[in-house]
Formats: sequence, structure tokens, C-alpha cells
Amino acid sequence: MYRKWITRMIQAAAALLFLAGMYFWSRPQAQTQELEFGMFTGSNWGVENADAFVIIDRAIERFEESHPGVTVRYTSGIEKKDYSEWCAKRLLEGEMPDVFMALDTDFNQYCSLGILQELNTFIESDPEFQSEEIFQTAMDIGKGMEEIQYALPYEVVPTMLFVNKTLLRQEGIEMPQQDWTWDDFLEICRKVTKDTDGDGRIDQFGTYNYSWQDAMYTSGGSAFDNEKQNVDFSNQYVIESVKFMKELLALNQGENVTQEDFDAGKVAFMPLTFAEYRTYKTYPYKIKKYSNFQWDCTTFPGRTHGENISKVDALLIGINHDSTEKELAWEFLKELVCGYESQLDIFRYSQGVSVLESVARSEKAASIIQEDMDKEEQVISGELLCDVIEHGTITPKYYQYETYEQMISLANTEITEIFEKNKNIESSMKIFQREIRKYLNQ
Repeated sequence: MYRKWITRMIQAAAALLFLAGMYFWSRPQAQTQELEFGMFTGSNWGVENADAFVIIDRAIERFEESHPGVTVRYTSGIEKKDYSEWCAKRLLEGEMPDVFMALDTDFNQYCSLGILQELNTFIESDPEFQSEEIFQTAMDIGKGMEEIQYALPYEVVPTMLFVNKTLLRQEGIEMPQQDWTWDDFLEICRKVTKDTDGDGRIDQFGTYNYSWQDAMYTSGGSAFDNEKQNVDFSNQYVIESVKFMKELLALNQGENVTQEDFDAGKVAFMPLTFAEYRTYKTYPYKIKKYSNFQWDCTTFPGRTHGENISKVDALLIGINHDSTEKELAWEFLKELVCGYESQLDIFRYSQGVSVLESVARSEKAASIIQEDMDKEEQVISGELLCDVIEHGTITPKYYQYETYEQMISLANTEITEIFEKNKNIESSMKIFQREIRKYLNQ
């Protein structure tokens, strides 16, 4: 009897286990969703950065924690120089990542080929997304034709003017004001340009690497008309910019200014990006460059007061038009672009600027920059940084990248010849404009 009772109990337990197992396996299982993120390693700005993956890993961890059942993966080890080719291969295979970084060299083509998902609908229908919190200049970089938003800016980098404070102090010149003009710039360059060792040759200079484009950005106009979507290298703004460059170059009396001259502390001004500022203002890279003199950054001089404008670039991230997880991709894109910690990590682990104005202006961002700087060094103010970005200029969107770069290259060649052969600027630029029209009509 006892054995029968034990046998029945075992059979009953087995039956219960079987039924429980059947119930468990018959229930709808939680579906795991997967996103792929396309990215490259290193910096987008041509400086050292070993922490690119740290930012993304931290963002993924936060995103997966707030989205149970979702995993985000990426392919590591792709260098920036190989990234376009990697993307092209994935496109041909029909396996483009759901969310991916878009290089400025590829962006216009991705827009025209329908590779990037239009984001306007997401932006307009998502109450959590507040576009006004992002620098408008940076948002414009992610737009294609007809104001369609194809990508969002992830980090932004303005170009600023490097100032050798030691050299200015040595010559009894004060640091220029933020609203200074071409006349102020020319006067300072005139004062510092001289022969310091008495050998009859100029060996101290005003500028290195300052170009007619830098002057054009601050001229009050441009060769590129965004409203009419055309180009005119013969307009008054370009002419005045080239004339100004000619005046600056004449100060050097034929001497060729080099990077070595600047590194040696013999040049007062040089354009550089904020990424370079971050890199060479902090350790360990501080000891490699510009360590033998004090330096800082300021705005570019304007043709008149208030025209202190410079070039602004951004690293863009977009969504694959053919992604099967577009809603989830949009949520991840928002984490990268709008997440407070993700954007603060731009200051912690990269050399760019957060695209969120509130983060860029914050004391927390300033303290992060200060951490690796000498205590006596003054951090660039958030107000100045934001002002430069807000009023910056961007590459026109109505030409393919290669076309735009070719036009600039042709203009550089023409303007160099004007200087070398002392050609008439107005007539030469009119002739050049006709050549540009022929080039564009090919």
C-alpha cells in the first residue's frame, strides 16, 4: 500500500511538472529586438581619441537598461578612412546598420539616394524631442534640400582663432576683443611682423594658415547664396576678402610662413578647431605642441563689428531608410543626441562640443575641460563657445561634397595665382566666375 502511495505521488508530481512545462513553453515569449549601430573608431576631427567607444558603450548601456529586451551591437575597429567603404559594402549587401554615423563627404549623396530616413515626421510627432534645445546651426548641418532633416548632429566643432598671448604681450599688445574687426587684425599683424635678429629677413609674423575663406566668412556675405542656391566668386564680399588677404600677405615681404614658425612661437594668429584646442590645451598632448608660450582662442575678426563668424562642422547620425526598427532606431538616436549624460560624455571622452546648448554652457562642462589643464589656464567660456556656434556658417548643401571641394580647390589655385602674379583682383575673379559656370554646366 505504501509503495503504491509513493508511486502515485511521484506520478502526480511528474504530471504537474509536465503541465507546468507545457504552460511555460506555450506562453508568448518576450521578443528580443536588436539594433545595429554603424560607427568608426577614433576622432572625426583629426586629433587623437582613444575613448570613442567609451561614449557609445555608456549610451548603449543606458538605452538597453531603459528598453528591456533590446540589444544594440556595433562593429568595432573601423577607422574613419575606411568607414565610407565599409558603409558602401554594407549597402550593396543590403545590411546597412539601423542607425549610423554619416560623414560629411557622404551625407549629400546619402540624401539624394534615399539611404537616410527623413526625420521631420519623427521630430514633429515626438513631444519629447525639443529641437530648440539643439544649436540651430548644428541642426542645419543635418538638413538636405528643401529643409528636410535627414540626420541629427551628435557633436559639433567650431573653428576659432588661435592667439599667441606671449607674443602679443612681448609686443605690448592686448588680447583682442571678441567683436574686433579686420582693421584691428591688420594693425596687430603689422605691429608684430618684423625682423627680430637683424639679418634683413622677416622672421616674426602675424598669421599662419589664415585664408581668404576665413575672411569671406566674416565679410558679411559669401560666394555661396543659400537662398538662391547658386555661387558667385565675383561678388563684393569675395572681392573684399581676397583684397584683405593680399594686404595681410604683403606684410611678410615674400617670406613663407610655416607650421614650424608657429610652433616656435614666432606667429601671432592661426585658425584651429575647438577639437585641436581641447587636445593641445590638456595633458598628455599639451607637452607635444605649443608648450613654449601661452596661448588662447578667440573669435575671427569681422569686416565690421559683429561679423565675427567662423566655420562650424558637426558629426551627424541618421537612420537607415530601410531599417525594420525605425521607431526603436529613433529612440536610440535621441539617447545619443538628446541624452544629458551622452552629451556630457562628449566633453568627458571626446574633443567636440555638445550639441545641446544647456550642456555646452554648463559649469559641469567647463569643469570637465579644466580637469586636464594647468590651474592657471583659463577655460574658454561657455558663452563665447556657444556664441561662435550659434552664429557660425556651414558648408552649403545644394552641391555634392566633391563638387563643392572642387570649386574651393579651383578658387584656391586662382587666388594664389592672383597674388603671385599681382593680377587685378576684380577682373580675375570675374573671369574665374565664368569658368566656374562652365564647370557646373558640364
